[in-house]
Amino acid sequence: MLHDRDTELAAVRRALCNADGGRSSHLLLTGPFGIGRSALLRALPGLADGLRVRVLRADAAPMEQGFAFGVVRQLFDSLLTVLPADARERWLARAGAARAVLGDFVPDALDTLDTPDATDTPDATDTATDPAGAEPTGAVLADLRRLLAELSADAPLLLLVDDLQWADGPSLRWLAHLTTRLDGLRVVVVCTLRDGDQGSWHPLVREVADTARELRLTALSPTATRALIRDRFTDPGHPQTARPQTADPETADPGRTEPAGIDTEFADACHRSAAGNPLFLVSLLDVIAATTARPTAAHAETARTLRPGRLRDRIVTCLRTQSAPVRDLAAAIATLGEPGDTAPAGRLAGLDPVGCAAALHALHHLGLLPDPHRAAFVHPVVRDAVEASMSAGERQRRHEGAAAVLYDAGRPAEEVAAQLMAVAASRHPWSGAVLRGAADTALRRGEPAPAARYLRRALLDVPDGDPERARLLVELAVAERSFDRAACERHIAQAIPLLATARERAAAALQLPANFLRAASPTSAALLRRVACELGDPDTLDGAAREAALRLEARLRHADCRDPARLADSIGRLGVMEPAVCSRGERELLAVLLHAATLGAGRPAAELAGLAERILEREPATVRSPHSVVPLLVTTLVGADAPGALESWLSAGERGRHPGGPADDSAPGHAEQALVHLARGRLGLAREQAERARLRAEAGGPEGDGLATAALAAVALAARDLPLGAKVLADADRRWPTGAAPAAMLGLLRARQQAHRGDPSAALDTVLACGRELESAGWRNPVLFPWRPWAVGLARQLGDAFAARALITEELARAEAWGAPAALGRALRLQAALAGGARAVDLLRESVEVLRRSADELERARALRDLGRRLGGGAEAAAVRREAARLAAACGAGWSEEWAGTAPGREAGVPVDVVLTPSERRVADLVGHGLTNQEIAAELRVSARAVEKHLTNSYRKLGISGRRELVTVLCEAEPVVRV
Repeated sequence: MLHDRDTELAAVRRALCNADGGRSSHLLLTGPFGIGRSALLRALPGLADGLRVRVLRADAAPMEQGFAFGVVRQLFDSLLTVLPADARERWLARAGAARAVLGDFVPDALDTLDTPDATDTPDATDTATDPAGAEPTGAVLADLRRLLAELSADAPLLLLVDDLQWADGPSLRWLAHLTTRLDGLRVVVVCTLRDGDQGSWHPLVREVADTARELRLTALSPTATRALIRDRFTDPGHPQTARPQTADPETADPGRTEPAGIDTEFADACHRSAAGNPLFLVSLLDVIAATTARPTAAHAETARTLRPGRLRDRIVTCLRTQSAPVRDLAAAIATLGEPGDTAPAGRLAGLDPVGCAAALHALHHLGLLPDPHRAAFVHPVVRDAVEASMSAGERQRRHEGAAAVLYDAGRPAEEVAAQLMAVAASRHPWSGAVLRGAADTALRRGEPAPAARYLRRALLDVPDGDPERARLLVELAVAERSFDRAACERHIAQAIPLLATARERAAAALQLPANFLRAASPTSAALLRRVACELGDPDTLDGAAREAALRLEARLRHADCRDPARLADSIGRLGVMEPAVCSRGERELLAVLLHAATLGAGRPAAELAGLAERILEREPATVRSPHSVVPLLVTTLVGADAPGALESWLSAGERGRHPGGPADDSAPGHAEQALVHLARGRLGLAREQAERARLRAEAGGPEGDGLATAALAAVALAARDLPLGAKVLADADRRWPTGAAPAAMLGLLRARQQAHRGDPSAALDTVLACGRELESAGWRNPVLFPWRPWAVGLARQLGDAFAARALITEELARAEAWGAPAALGRALRLQAALAGGARAVDLLRESVEVLRRSADELERARALRDLGRRLGGGAEAAAVRREAARLAAACGAGWSEEWAGTAPGREAGVPVDVVLTPSERRVADLVGHGLTNQEIAAELRVSARAVEKHLTNSYRKLGISGRRELVTVLCEAEPVVRV
């Protein structure tokens, strides 16, 4: 069914009616590639119903242009095939000179008009098979017209010639002769002519076209597109039942009334993608119909991005018939990636401005360019077709030429590099510099993967022995460092032997993926040691060599931080060296030594914090280097309970990097913020930053993954958040982070989960195992690794008072030696819980005083809470409880003034497990997990009445009035842990 072609059909019908009355007409159907000329021509014989019209048809083809009078033969053969043999002979006998053109008719003559081969070469003396350039005689032209006149005397004739631009020369000469001598005939001549084809400008074609009335076919309207889609998917004979009845997609010439039942979004997507071209539209629908019988809005994206192979092949065939300048310009546009600007495309195609403009207009008339002034195709499938029409060698040559054109035009390095990437080996001397420039641009934009691809391509143009190869390998390693550590190490190892001096080799080794977020791998550590040994002791060097040696020593010591002997050696090195912070190497080494001393608690906390602040003053807050020492300083300042300078530095960095905007969005940046908030006791802010760090780590690779996991685990422990702890453990099982600190935090989380499930013995074993692991590595910091407070709480729960006292004594000694107020105040508070009586009050008063010097407001609130309970009644106790509630609320702990008071049902400091029976504690734990009475009864396989009885007894013993207060008391009873 044809759509949007009513005007053309009406014009042909009027012409046929006029021919029946003795007035002949000549019509020309024109339009771009795929507009539906052939489809309309095939529909015209149907207009002759009831008019006794004879139809003569011929289809011109590029491969048949060498057959003289090929189109004429097709026209008359379509008549002779339906005549009886005797009538045919009588008719041919009257042909006169035209008999030489028509020859002796054979019923299967049309089969002989296929593409000729070498054995079918025509005889030069035979005018019927002369080459296209043979000139027909006037007698032949006159007799052919006379034959038509005789035929039209009986009934009007409809002569249909498809693709006039491909007709042979003699046939065009006869058509030109005929169309200027239509008077006295009853003939309607209808030809089709494709816009933009080189054959359409042939003088004989123009002679025929100039005598015709032109009917230009236009693109389909949106309504016609929807009508065609409706016909395509509601036709009972359609795909999933049958393929379209016509073999040529151009039969789909659409547009009628608004159809029903077609998704509007899908129809609009089809119309925009096909730009109203029937061939493009039907090709899309054919592919979609193979997958669904009823397209919906979900298929709209498919319609927008689909590139039908059948349509691509049709466009390839179309391009092969075009002139060399047109093909070259199309190839240039495709090679340059549809640049829009026509100048570089013209230069690549080797055309001057005039020739380029002519080729652009030809492609526009063909319907392959929407705008003759822009080098961009009408649909992506056109580019696919142009690329498919080129051989592999031609594509290589064109990309090489495109790189030169863009380079000469001064285009950005990445544009030129994109062309060089498609070339196996470039002959241009500047190709390496361009590829390196493109890599540098990509790195500065934060895209290391494209940078690595550019540099790998640059390596192909550099011989193995060239010194330039070593520098390229180092640059490639730098690009790969953030996403492919193994490749980075491999390329540094390949580059080092090619470098001439020890200083150059040291500079290359410093690019290894051994920053201060992740320790060096064994491969990297081995390379660092080899280069450091070759370079020598930093104390014997000066200048750049000393700087490199200091930085190498820093990386090696950081890689060995889990070795207790090397850790102790680093602490000793800190004690004897002069702490200098002037150069980058000095700051890196000092930061690593401070980190080691913090892990091992080998020097007083205040001393280390002061040195860390000196380094921080020299570190730029607005620019974060991949080898920044800030993660080490975070460990030192948080572990020393001195996060104030670090908090100010991070805030300054936020303002400098993102004025008025968000902070550093990297995983390490969020994790550092989380640890600072946690050191301040701000649970809500710490959790928010830690979760952001985890999301960024998952999205951006392993960089900062361990720090993010440690931060989130520490928040879950400090907040006693069981669901968050379970989530952290599940994430760790799926994507295990590297590093001892995350492993320790995860171990404590597992112990917390075990204790909650009612297995305190297993929980204690897990905590003690974590402690042994940390002690064996020499990591003894009581702030960063608070495993003993957890062990104290679990030992008390198991009734092992001796073990609890031994653990808290060790913790207090470590805290006093380290000197951080947060650790010392917490140890005093836990010792008070074991002491009881007046001794407990004294210890709690001391704890509060110590914690007033601490940055950790949450730990101070806990000490005040316990002191308020021990004091009982009175004005002092009320004031202490109010201060505890205020601090807890500011920290986001959710405490209330009532919660800070002492439950009248039990003595202050007495564990909940001592007050409640095991059954009552199990029920209480399930209440704390959010279960209803019915769910608890089902879980424990008891009656709901029994659950209510246990809860009533628990409320009475604890001196509380309901479930909400029970949850609060259970949280308060958990072992107190700060990280």
